[in-house]
Amino acid sequence: MDLLNAQLPGAEAASTGIGAIGRRVTDWLVRSHLGSLTAPGPFDIMWWQWIALAAAVAVSWWGGRLLGAITRGVLRRVSSRTQTAWDDRLFDTLGPPLGVAWTLALFAALGHSIGLPDAGERVIAHAVRGAWVATIFWGLWRLVNVFVEFTLSRPWAIGSPSARHLLTIGSNLAKGAIAALGSLALLAAFGYPVTTVLAGLGIGGLALAFGAQKTVENLFGSMALAVDQPFRVGDFVKVEEFVGTVEDIGLRSTRFRTLDRTLISIPNGKLADQRLESFTVRDRMRLATTIGVEYGTTGAQMQQVLDGFERVLRQHPKVWPDAVVVKFKEFGASSLDVEIMAWFAVPTWADFQVCRQEVLLGFMQVVEQAGASFAFPTRTVHLVSHTPAGEAGAA
Repeated sequence: MDLLNAQLPGAEAASTGIGAIGRRVTDWLVRSHLGSLTAPGPFDIMWWQWIALAAAVAVSWWGGRLLGAITRGVLRRVSSRTQTAWDDRLFDTLGPPLGVAWTLALFAALGHSIGLPDAGERVIAHAVRGAWVATIFWGLWRLVNVFVEFTLSRPWAIGSPSARHLLTIGSNLAKGAIAALGSLALLAAFGYPVTTVLAGLGIGGLALAFGAQKTVENLFGSMALAVDQPFRVGDFVKVEEFVGTVEDIGLRSTRFRTLDRTLISIPNGKLADQRLESFTVRDRMRLATTIGVEYGTTGAQMQQVLDGFERVLRQHPKVWPDAVVVKFKEFGASSLDVEIMAWFAVPTWADFQVCRQEVLLGFMQVVEQAGASFAFPTRTVHLVSHTPAGEAGAA
């Protein structure tokens, strides 16, 4: 061995610090008259080690793909036994990162067995560590897509364009956060100090939180509206002191078109705390009124009117038959009052107006057929003549 080292003076220097495995390979190459491969190359790494690294990369790549395919097959067989579909989608999405993880594990083992110098070992260690960090955050990035796809398939999200819009924005924000954290973790894996960066981000985030307080409040208000869904675009609603149609649900505010055709915009943060009443989601609409007939109506006529009113309501095809109220209510100031209350199973206010008109016309026919009349506000004035006593005696 001393003779060989004397013949190749660079062999001893090149093999310094390469470990026992590297020395054995170097000695074997020298004995096999392949000493030229023990000459130092770039970064003081011997040529045979460069060749070994290339072979390790190839073996790790193909081995990682094979092991990743086997792992995905096992996981798919497990997920096929469940009733849900999201786990199948999850394993399919994590397949590529899983294959890369196997590749990195194999390369870390093979690269360590090559016996690189200390400097080379550190470079390989940093590279593998950085690749591990990138793979983990790549998997998290893809998990966001799975979560969004699964959430968008839920019934409450399918019928809500605003919810889909907010989920898309939320996924973009989540991906941005993953990219930012992944970049910091990658810098830390390569040995760069990130404490100053984190401190700067903390100060900047605090300033942003104070400056964008209302914006963040409106953003969370938009999320609350998307989850609760008190109304949708096109719904006719009542918000505190006004009524109108929902025209647009934005990320910051919601716009309503009032009956006067004016446009009202309310920030979502404030809107989420207000009392909201939706007329569109009603399963039926109520008719509640009081009809007065004149005091000259007899008892028989009143009974005929009551029966006729109830018949008109129950014969209407849209009336809800479980609750129809037709009752003689009271003796009013100028009329005999009949209380009317019924519900119509119609979806829109326009349909309800048609039903109400049909029923009121039927009430008019009933009153006419009973020989009665509708009352109207009247006032009877009694004039009392008062004659003074002196004038009465003179007369």
